[in-house]
This record gives sequence, C-alpha cells and structure tokens, in this order.
Amino acid sequence: MPINHTPISQISTGVEGLDELLRGGFIQNRMYLVTGEPGTAKTTLAMHFLHEGLANDETVLYIHGEESAEELKTNAAQFGIDISAVEFLDLGPDSDFFTEDSSFDLVDSSDIDQERYTEVIHEAIEEIDPGRVVVDPITQLRYLETSDYHYRKRILSFIRLLKKRGVTILATATLDTNQTASADIRSLSDGVVTLSRVADGRRIEVMKNRGVGQIEGDHGAEIRSSGLEVYPHIRPEPSDREFDPTPVGSGIPELDEMVGGGFERGTVTFITGPSGVGKTTLATVYLVQAARQLGKSVIYLFEERIETFEHRCRSLGIPIDELREEGLLLINVIEPGTLSAEEFSHKVRREVEEENVETVMIDGVSGYASVIKGNEDGLDRDLQSLTRYLINREVTVFVTDATHQVTGLSSATSHKISQIADNLTFISYVEIQSSLRKVIGVLKKRTGEFESSFREFEITADGIQIGEPLTEYSGILHGAPQAGGPPQRNLESE
Repeated sequence: MPINHTPISQISTGVEGLDELLRGGFIQNRMYLVTGEPGTAKTTLAMHFLHEGLANDETVLYIHGEESAEELKTNAAQFGIDISAVEFLDLGPDSDFFTEDSSFDLVDSSDIDQERYTEVIHEAIEEIDPGRVVVDPITQLRYLETSDYHYRKRILSFIRLLKKRGVTILATATLDTNQTASADIRSLSDGVVTLSRVADGRRIEVMKNRGVGQIEGDHGAEIRSSGLEVYPHIRPEPSDREFDPTPVGSGIPELDEMVGGGFERGTVTFITGPSGVGKTTLATVYLVQAARQLGKSVIYLFEERIETFEHRCRSLGIPIDELREEGLLLINVIEPGTLSAEEFSHKVRREVEEENVETVMIDGVSGYASVIKGNEDGLDRDLQSLTRYLINREVTVFVTDATHQVTGLSSATSHKISQIADNLTFISYVEIQSSLRKVIGVLKKRTGEFESSFREFEITADGIQIGEPLTEYSGILHGAPQAGGPPQRNLESE
C-alpha cells in the first residue's frame, strides 16, 4: 500500500541568504531555535521573520521578556524594519502581566503560579490566532519551573499547542552554562541556527533542519543598514554549457601572437610579476577588449586608489571613461576589512547574475588576502570556489598576482594557487647588459598552443609595446639573461 507523504511547505525567514542555507526557508508549522552569545543578532533575525509575515498579510505574535515593545519597535526601525503592526505579549517583570490592568485579563497576583503563566500565553494565541510566533528568549520560561524536567515538559506542551494551530515558531536562546537545558531545547526544535562573532566578523551556521536538510558549514553574516545579511559560501554548480573557445585578445598583435590569438572565453588568466611591473595595466588592456567583444565587465581594485588607476589609464589612452559611459565597465574599490570572503563572492555573483557581467578582473591576490576578512587558507579556498563558479557561467576572469622577487621567477604564483589558473602569464624585471628591462612570457595555457619564448615588455606613452622573441638569451627566469646557454626551466608545475 503506497505511503501518503504530506507535502512540505516552506516560508521565508525574511533573510534571503538564510533561506538559501535552509534550502528554501523554514518549514511551515515547525519550531526553530536561534542560539548565540549576546549581541549576535538573534533578535534582529526574529524581527526579519515577523516582518516577512506581515508582508505576507499574516498575523504575527511577539512574545518577549527582556525588552519592552517600544524598545523592540525602535530597534527594528533603525534597520528600516517596521514591526508596528506586530501583536506583542510582554512577559517581562515590569509588564502588564504582573498588574491588574492587563491586555488579556491576567491575574493581579505577585505570586503567579506556573500554570497560570502558561494559560496567559495560550489565551493570547487563541485570541490573536497568529501564523508566526517569536519567543524571545524562550529561556524566560525556564525561570518559572522547578527543574529541567518540568521545563522540558512545559516547552514540549507549548510547542504542541502552537503546531496544532498551524503556527511556525522561532525561539531565541542565549548560550549559557546550563548544558542540560540547552540540549533539551535543541532536541525539541526542528531546526537550529547558530549565530556567532569571531575576530574577523560574524558567522552563521544551520546545525539542523529536519525534513529538508541544510547547506553545511559556517557562513558569512553581517549587520548592515537593513539588518542581518547572510552570505552563503558560493557553491560552483556543474555546468551543462558547452565550452566556447572564442579567443579574447589584448588588441596588441605581438602579444596575441604569443598566445595563439588570445585567451579563451570562460577561462581564468593569472598575470603575475613583481610590484610596479605592469600587471594591472596589462590586465586592464585585456578587460577593455573583453568589454568590447563580450559585454559588460567589472574591475575589483584591492591594492590601488581609484584616482591613481584612472589617471594611469587615461595617460596611456586606455578608454575606461568611454566604456563606463557606455555602461560596459564597472570599477569597484574594496576597502580593507569591510567584507568577508562570502560577502565579496555574493557581490560578484549579484553583478554577474543581475548586471549580466561577462568579464571579471580581480586586482590582485595579495590585496584580496589582506583586505578580505578571514584566514589565508580559507581565502584561497574561497577564491578557488569563486573562480570556479564564474567559469561555470562562461564568465572570463583575469587575476593579477604580485610575486615577491624583483627579478627572475622562483614560483608561478605568490599563494601557490596556480591550479586555479587556466592561463598563466608573467612579467618580470631582468638585467640585460647592465640595464634593467622587462620581459613577458606565457607559462601555461590549457587550451591551444602558446609561444614558449620570452619577449621584451615596455609601457610607453603610446601604451604597451611588445618586442621580438628573445631567442638569443637564456637564464631569463633567473633574472640575469645571458646570450646562449641551456633552455629555460618550466614553472607550470611548481
């Protein structure tokens, strides 16, 4: 005999990123617990949840005990969240619950027993008939019970009452030393969301979500002007798009000749070299051509002021102003310590999906690692996930990376992340006949042929100039070329 499964209906939490972590939002008619230390935005999340209910024409009830209704409304208004239409039941020690003149005909006793306390909540729920209820914090009910056993029993009865009436419940609880009580409320909840603050920002994790599951791990979260924002780790989805081998050139014939016409669309190109050698300028030249050829492009500056960047481009005749006026180029400066890796990835993703960005330039890896909040290992992982997401959407990516040595090239990239790159181009200083010059070479190109010899690289008032192949020299990777000698070593696998 076939089993009839009750269809699962999910509702939004009011926080888009959290809905994503929950694989669609809270399941209707269930109980969710939000835990965390004081100041981790538990109440803010509850406000979003209630506001979302009001936006859907639901009746919602806020059972609270630590802050007054007016304080809660004022705090919500600071984020632009209007909860003035919420029904409030104040169970705090200074509330009407403890007076003769109460909203729900409460008793006037100063010696209130536990049964009557619970009855008051029941009466309010029956009178208001809410679709969503917040209990903030649910641990206030613990103070009325003589033991953890009675507290668990009371909570279980309370949850069953609300579920019987088709209510979705969000309860908050501050992490404390009462491990038994904490374990009890967690086990009774259908889902648990944990908020935390760490040295480099806020984090959020869905510990469980019965019936649907969740995206595992901890994720980025921030308090912004509109309230709590959640930024899940970007997840590269398998792509069913066919690879488009359309080459994206630089517009410099000699340079395009080196790489067989250009780097293919939907690939990641790293341009590496020491500080000041011309990496950003070269990447920008590619980006300009990509904007003309593919469509809207975006630059993320991590290491340079926009005024300096704009001045250099204008002095070299790179038409960034023209492209911006045409809506083909966006330039974003990322300020130090302002974004987590997840929030930055979310920003890129939004511009790709909503602004139809086709090419992304990240300038550069060291700046990314110092500006974005998080540890270095995690940042490398997040950058790899971001670039994988982008190429799965056929977005073309250019990344600049500063190597530490001034001359020569001891490693392909600074952070040992060359596996991210489909293409690797390097620019380096070399000493030739007691003169400091620059050379450019290609270390890696996953698709198609590329020139194995190096060429002289120069930035002049007329733009980038590329010389003939330096076939008469060896030792270029060591920074001190000599006429003749053994062949160059390959750094692609280093």
